[in-house]
Amino acid sequence: AQNTEGVFGVLPIPPDFIRQQIEVVLDDLGADALKTGMLHDAAVIETVLAVITERAAGVPLVVDPVMVAKGGAPLIEEGAIGALKRLLVPKAAVLTPNLPEAEILAGRRIGDLAAMREAATELLGLGCRAVLLKGGHLPGATVYDVLATASGLRVWDSPRIDSRHTHGTGCTLASGIAAGLAQGLPIEPAVERARAFVQRAIASAPGFGRGHGPLDHAHPLKG
Repeated sequence: AQNTEGVFGVLPIPPDFIRQQIEVVLDDLGADALKTGMLHDAAVIETVLAVITERAAGVPLVVDPVMVAKGGAPLIEEGAIGALKRLLVPKAAVLTPNLPEAEILAGRRIGDLAAMREAATELLGLGCRAVLLKGGHLPGATVYDVLATASGLRVWDSPRIDSRHTHGTGCTLASGIAAGLAQGLPIEPAVERARAFVQRAIASAPGFGRGHGPLDHAHPLKG
């Protein structure tokens, strides 16, 4: 249960029901890319991995390791972190942690761009094909994102948009990357296009709610 001001309750969904939902969608529509978000516990992570392996092996997977709500509320059980690193991250085409999530995964503080570069490279060692480490939580007028792949590092910088209406930025970015992979884009162009989409969505956010309001996902329709 949540609104723009925070998360007020988390109700886990039974793993068998999650499996059923994934299976019926794959049976009906198939998938050209997959994206995961909040996976509450180790049993859910094991289930998602099993059904992906059985039904969608080889389909590009974007893992958004959602762990903490924007207001700071924990969203997954502590035991899920190890399962995520051990089971799901190695299957990912792209891992998209924000700074707090990357600190949890890496087990250390990440306080500047140099530390971001080191952490992105370190997380790549978990077995995924690419890591996009998002630096929006760092203070300053410039926001840095670091992409680590086997080819090396790419750093994007962009002016910080002064808005509190940033609810869903990480989910939107990961979904945009998955859409690009589904369309056959290589990882770096998929990331670049998704970043541009999110930046415009923040800049034109409608300003709903008293807290962190949603983005404007319809901005491409407005010309």
